[in-house]
Amino acid sequence: MSYPPPPHQPGPGGPGWWGPSPDAPYGREPSTGAPYSERSKIIAGLLQILVPLGIGRMYMGDVSLGVIQLVVTLVTCGIGALWPFIDGILILVGRPTDEYGRPLRS
Repeated sequence: MSYPPPPHQPGPGGPGWWGPSPDAPYGREPSTGAPYSERSKIIAGLLQILVPLGIGRMYMGDVSLGVIQLVVTLVTCGIGALWPFIDGILILVGRPTDEYGRPLRS
């Protein structure tokens, strides 16, 4: 006597999970369910802190704000670098998003 194969048990990704979802290859944020961006929050924050010229914002996809931070830093002879530095700290402790509104990975 043969038995039918056991039903598929859902894995960590939910029903029918067979690996990373094509629409969320980096996973989903637990609180909202939004797919994570391919960009990293740690890299964006460290770029803003270590190279305070708006490079972290450009990396996140917010090129216009990055260019504004760069111009302010250059026009103020470096005093305006305080803005990207503080922005980098806020990126590290906050929940930043990329240009498509997806949360950055940790």
